Amino acid sequence: MSDIIQLLPDHVANQIAAGEVVQRPASVVKELLENAIDAKATHIKLIIKEAGKTLIQVIDDGMGMSVTDARLSFERHATSKIKTAEDLFQLKTKGFRGEALASIAAIAHVELKTKQEKDEVGTEIKIEGSQVISQEVCVSPKGTSISVKNLFYNIPARRNFLKSNSVELRHIIDEFQRVAMVHATIKFDFYHNGSEIFNLPISNRRQRIVQVFGGKTNEKLVPVNEETDLVSISGFVGKPEYAKRTRGEQFFFVNDRFIKSAYLNHAVSSAFEGLLKEKAHPSYFIYLKVDPQSIDINIHPTKTEIKFDDEHALYAMLRSTIKHSLGQFNVAPVLDFNRDSSMDTPYEYKGKIAQTPTIEVDRSFNPFKEEKKENAGFSSSKPYTDFKKDAAGSWENLYVGLDTPDIAPKPVENNFSTVEFESTEVTGSLFKGNENTELAHNTTYQLRRKYIVTTIKSGMVIINQHRAHQRILYEEVLRNITMASAVSQQLLFPLKLSFSKQEAILLKEVKEQLENTGFVFDDISEEEATISGIPTVTTESEVSMLLEKLVSDIEQEVPDSGFSLTDLLARSISGSLAVRTGVDLEIEQQQHIVNSLFACTEPTITPDNKPTFITLTVDDIDKKF
Repeated sequence: MSDIIQLLPDHVANQIAAGEVVQRPASVVKELLENAIDAKATHIKLIIKEAGKTLIQVIDDGMGMSVTDARLSFERHATSKIKTAEDLFQLKTKGFRGEALASIAAIAHVELKTKQEKDEVGTEIKIEGSQVISQEVCVSPKGTSISVKNLFYNIPARRNFLKSNSVELRHIIDEFQRVAMVHATIKFDFYHNGSEIFNLPISNRRQRIVQVFGGKTNEKLVPVNEETDLVSISGFVGKPEYAKRTRGEQFFFVNDRFIKSAYLNHAVSSAFEGLLKEKAHPSYFIYLKVDPQSIDINIHPTKTEIKFDDEHALYAMLRSTIKHSLGQFNVAPVLDFNRDSSMDTPYEYKGKIAQTPTIEVDRSFNPFKEEKKENAGFSSSKPYTDFKKDAAGSWENLYVGLDTPDIAPKPVENNFSTVEFESTEVTGSLFKGNENTELAHNTTYQLRRKYIVTTIKSGMVIINQHRAHQRILYEEVLRNITMASAVSQQLLFPLKLSFSKQEAILLKEVKEQLENTGFVFDDISEEEATISGIPTVTTESEVSMLLEKLVSDIEQEVPDSGFSLTDLLARSISGSLAVRTGVDLEIEQQQHIVNSLFACTEPTITPDNKPTFITLTVDDIDKKF
């Protein structure tokens, strides 16, 4: 049998490697920004067109590369970061595998311009699909400029799997923020389709977080700092009252590298135990410094997951540090069960000098003098048990004369036939309602504050109150958006809500649809939205949570068509406003949900295709007996 195993050509191997390194345009942005940081740049400019599908360009003022380095940088496993296997455990740089530029060049058109400070001219290289098209000298400032055009041009299947421009831009912004928040000493500029998205000057970490997430973020942050032999913890956590329903503002950085860790996230959540509302998530920006030898960052292609030597100790330190910070800044309540509040000094006595108490004695007091006078006939020969006090034996005198008509007080006329006694009315009905009404036709029953039970001709129906109300609101909101016939309730005082720049942009895009549901926006600026009217189905306290959830849903899956966006709005609003499990409903509310559900065009399922109710026929019940 002939040999069947053969070596793959370099361009095929590079395309396979690109599947690990480059998943979407955001992956290219991450790799190029990290290379610019490793080049010790102080100013990095990111230029994007069509969410990275047409152009991704990164310009830096770093060290630049020589002619040889510029050519070698596109070869697989060519890197300046490591030389031996031991260097993998002493990493202090970002990109170290030497696969990024080779993988990007295999699936795009790449142009590189670079120049070192000592050189008079720079180097320009053009590569298309791993093939070097040209290499020549050029005029270039100090640093490197790399352009990636037509991403996945030679892999149509991968390009077809990309999401809409809005979704891909959201991923690019996420990667940009993760890099920018760590390196506050570097100036960043971000442009998309010619418009400026971010302009981040050199600052400290707190200012950089405020620059990225808006000016209102500053008042929400609580500093966290702890130095130990194992780890150095710094950063900020958000105050509990500003916790969100989504996990958007949660960042872990280990040795200036963004990571994801469900284990460490649980440590932060446990530190907030008892301070957050149900289903609320705290914001945090935690920077960890550990010994590079105590972690392994080479276990995941995107380097967002790492392995710690002693995770349990890190968990305990992180949890206690955050708890200490929350208590130190009077964010968390402190309970001292060993303290006796009765021993506290009142405010009015603070600062006063203690006075020595004085004792006053009545030297003429004789406890037996009064007793001997009243009991003059007392004989010591009589037993002690014969002793009687006049006051104790004269209780009958209180009732003397009550039976005499002339001196007895005039009795009060009472007609006891009119006295009414309170009693609990016992009925034979299991449910609330009128006794004269048949249970099977007019009464519902709420089970465990989660299900509504009612009857039909063939048996009974068990309705999930949250899912049923979600279906009702979904069709109502969808009808209001499409027909633009929603009714608004005007607020006495306009409501001002703060948002980040990206969230404000998304709100502007869906402003018209939201106004059709009943919202009235006075203004939407870069970091704030002013609302003067809200839909009748919601309350003022729910507006912030509703818009926050809505923005999060849009960020995750923004459809291209207007109808799909309308459907997404309706699903998000109905899911946020639907009555929750655990809410006690009155009979009228239960019956309203039942009647409204079966008046829907599709009462059997929720907008997310989950069943809203089940039926039990009499035969099904008979089989249970």
